[in-house]
Amino acid sequence: MPVIIKNTPFEPYQSLQQYEKKTLCQNNAIGASNIFIGTMRDFNEGDQIKIMTLEHYPGMTEKQLNNIVDKAHQQWTLIDSLIIHRVGDILPNEPIVLVATWSSHRGDAFDACRFIMENLKSKAPFWKKERLIDEQERWVLSNTDGYHKT
Repeated sequence: MPVIIKNTPFEPYQSLQQYEKKTLCQNNAIGASNIFIGTMRDFNEGDQIKIMTLEHYPGMTEKQLNNIVDKAHQQWTLIDSLIIHRVGDILPNEPIVLVATWSSHRGDAFDACRFIMENLKSKAPFWKKERLIDEQERWVLSNTDGYHKT
């Protein structure tokens, strides 16, 4: 159930493959995997974005993410889960977050992955600053699409 915060770019499919080979390759109980990959887009609120700086509170962010993962593992029957999240300067099309869940059944994998991702967006201490094409900077005040399941 690792939570990894990275300040350098990562390749989500390669990271996932390495994790599965290292950790899950001998687990014959896995019947379902669910994967969410979030990438930086080049627009927000009608403006073109040049770069985003994602800040976090070291220690507190990992603790909150681990709490979210623990709740998911309590609510659904999961074999394992993985979060990789970027911080620092992120360019359009670069991956920001990978959330993966593994279970015996697809429903648990789907539901837990969505729960982790939506709670990560709304509860984890990350702060986004966008630099627009015209070099203006602004903090993003809202991090959620309105999905909440506790």
